[in-house]
Amino acid sequence: MSLWATLNRTVFKRTSTFFLAGAAGTFFFERTFDVISESIFESINKGKLWKDIKHKYEQ
Repeated sequence: MSLWATLNRTVFKRTSTFFLAGAAGTFFFERTFDVISESIFESINKGKLWKDIKHKYEQ
């Protein structure tokens, strides 16, 4: 049985499982995108962020 037939039988056949798969995919995509974006932002701005310079200003 092909991958498409298995996917169609398990996910796309019922609306509830299709919605659940879409919601789960959206959640994991959002978390992955957020983590990657945050790491790129922090690497570009290393040394300029508050967590990097707060020791200079706190007593």
